[in-house]
Amino acid sequence: MAWSQQQKIPSRTFICGFCGYSVASIVGYFADPIQLNQAFIHICPHCEKPSFFHRGRQVPGIAPGNEIAHLPKDIDTLYREARNSVSVGAYTASVLACRKLLMNIAVAQGAKAGETFLTYVDHLAETGYVPPNGRGWVDHIRKKGNEANHEIKLMVQADAEELIAFTEMLLKFIYEFPNRVPTPANP
Repeated sequence: MAWSQQQKIPSRTFICGFCGYSVASIVGYFADPIQLNQAFIHICPHCEKPSFFHRGRQVPGIAPGNEIAHLPKDIDTLYREARNSVSVGAYTASVLACRKLLMNIAVAQGAKAGETFLTYVDHLAETGYVPPNGRGWVDHIRKKGNEANHEIKLMVQADAEELIAFTEMLLKFIYEFPNRVPTPANP
């Protein structure tokens, strides 16, 4: 495939897989336009990084979920790993990262390290870190993570995106929302 640079290529609106901004780009590279399998590399006008487009696929893809404020560094890093794994099609890795996040969150919230995984889930539920009616989705993260970890079964995009959504809500409940409330001034 021969690539040609051109200042103006067909405009494309996309969410950049690097910076997450919704952008429109007309600067980039294209494969031979005579071919039926056109491929483009668009340069993001925000972060100036390239995104590859071919046959409806974008690389890097878009990481599901949203940024969450006030996360401890290790939990933020693991949450980003889970999201970024989906963007490159590593769905089983994403599910495993979501499972590991439950353990890390529990330990950060006072559970003893080295316990069983179920102990971590119970700790989160018993100490009020799981919202009302949330035990079911925390158990779902645990069960899907167990499938990915202990069975010879590959996870699919829907599994990973579902667990990211549940994990995101748990992280917001524990870390982001409590930090949005202003603390009363000391008398």
